[in-house]
Amino acid sequence: MPLPPRSKPRPGAAKPTGPRRQAKAPPAEPRLILFNKPFDVLTQFSDGEGRATLKDFIDVPGVYPAGRLDRDSEGLLLLTNDGQLQARIADPKHKLAKTYWVQVEGEPTEAQLQQLRDGVQLNDGLTLPAEARALEAPQLWPRNPPVRFRKSVPTSWLELVIKEGRNRQVRRMTAAVGLPTLRLVRVRIGDWTLEGLDQGQWREVPARR
Repeated sequence: MPLPPRSKPRPGAAKPTGPRRQAKAPPAEPRLILFNKPFDVLTQFSDGEGRATLKDFIDVPGVYPAGRLDRDSEGLLLLTNDGQLQARIADPKHKLAKTYWVQVEGEPTEAQLQQLRDGVQLNDGLTLPAEARALEAPQLWPRNPPVRFRKSVPTSWLELVIKEGRNRQVRRMTAAVGLPTLRLVRVRIGDWTLEGLDQGQWREVPARR
């Protein structure tokens, strides 16, 4: 039995095509946020235990911290939506200088300051040389809760500049030279500073890689 002739496509009929590819969304513009993190705030946007997080202060979608700042430390935290910029800020290989104002128990001697400058032996190795100097008590916002002082022990302020990012490094460094940290405030990362930001405030600045 002969096969029926194949039907010819109608003029102008669309040719069958495969699944249509969706056009890629253009990459998001790099964003960079400077945040003055208060004491007792976690450097993450969620927490199952009801503790204060970045979400309580920053309502900007798509950004995440570039590096960390301990819950019991205060000051400058950078947030970005750009992976390259995040790596440049947070990756220790870039050795981006970070400046801290540190309130310590005791009055530092020149020998103790020199120890910090030369490098301190910690349980995870010798720290890189740092910048360390005595500092007049800075004008800062009051901490909540206040620092607990011992009336019999004087306190002092130091400025410490490091180019590493070990866990709780500044606290361990000052403790290793006999100057326990009472309050720790990060005031600068590279060229970015806390200037003009009260605690809990943030502002957006141009993002540069």
